[in-house]
Amino acid sequence: MNLYGREWSRRELEARLGCIEQIGGLRRVQSTEGRESGVEEIQIRTGAGLSYSILPSRGLDIGLAEFGGVPLSWLSPNGEVHPAFFDDQGSGWLRTAAGGLLMTCGLTQVGSPGTDGGEELGLHGRAHHTPARHICAEGFWEGDEYITVVQGKVEETSIFGWNLRLTRHISSYLGKNQILIRDVVENAGFEPAPHMLLYHFNFGFPLLDELTEIRFPTSSVNPREPELPIEDLENWLLPQEGFQERVYYHENLSIGADGMAAITVRNPRFPLTDRPLMVRLSWEAHNLPVLVQWKMPGEGTHVLGIEPANCHVEGRAAERERGTLVMLAPGQTMEYNLEFSVSEE
Repeated sequence: MNLYGREWSRRELEARLGCIEQIGGLRRVQSTEGRESGVEEIQIRTGAGLSYSILPSRGLDIGLAEFGGVPLSWLSPNGEVHPAFFDDQGSGWLRTAAGGLLMTCGLTQVGSPGTDGGEELGLHGRAHHTPARHICAEGFWEGDEYITVVQGKVEETSIFGWNLRLTRHISSYLGKNQILIRDVVENAGFEPAPHMLLYHFNFGFPLLDELTEIRFPTSSVNPREPELPIEDLENWLLPQEGFQERVYYHENLSIGADGMAAITVRNPRFPLTDRPLMVRLSWEAHNLPVLVQWKMPGEGTHVLGIEPANCHVEGRAAERERGTLVMLAPGQTMEYNLEFSVSEE
């Protein structure tokens, strides 16, 4: 592996270490007070600067992500609240959403609260507040590469209702500032089920400042509210008093030969090194054709949401009326692959 500016074999590194966790790997911890009491974390260190926490209590979403101890992601004022406090009615999701690098919205509902087929639906669905099960967290050598893998299942079920199962696989390589996410969603039920999924990535200070540049894989952009201006989408702002959220849909995405669409967020003077730092998020666009941008440079809520999705964010009824609601047949699966990386220039 490449680490600290040179190549190492497994045995060369092992000769210099008491255990691998001296330079990277994973460990499991649990919060003990306040509304976070009982929340589990699996902390990952890549040994190359990137560290992040996976939250089994929250659908294996990703909490705080840092580079060299400096935050890349945004955390909400709620903190990593235990999902037992979740209120699924209306906009109750906002009281317990944790922020962090990734919040998963779905699996059968994304966006505005509403009613569909007589079913009352809250904001953004249940996935972000559903504890995972069958969790496996391990680090292992594969030749001269050391890999951390966290895997588990998140289920959205109901008697006489839907039965969707998400199997999530998150991995990183020691020496590489990269997170690989592979999700498989299965309709384990016996009737067609609606399937809405949005990956709510959240970037914040100090990665975001007035010098930050954002580059989108876009060929068409439409605001959620028609009266919103389409301007300054690729620049960031200082905290704005009274700023109201703005949501934009990027569609007809340009993709590479590998089928991936990508966005980059670049800070030309990252605080840790006073050098340029760039984060890159890429995803397979054939199953996630919509990129939702949540622009929110407000005071106290100073965050950029980058959200690859298979839907818009007006809720299931609106998606059904638009004719774009994804339905999974009994036994059908959908696979989603995303990559997050950090690089210095």
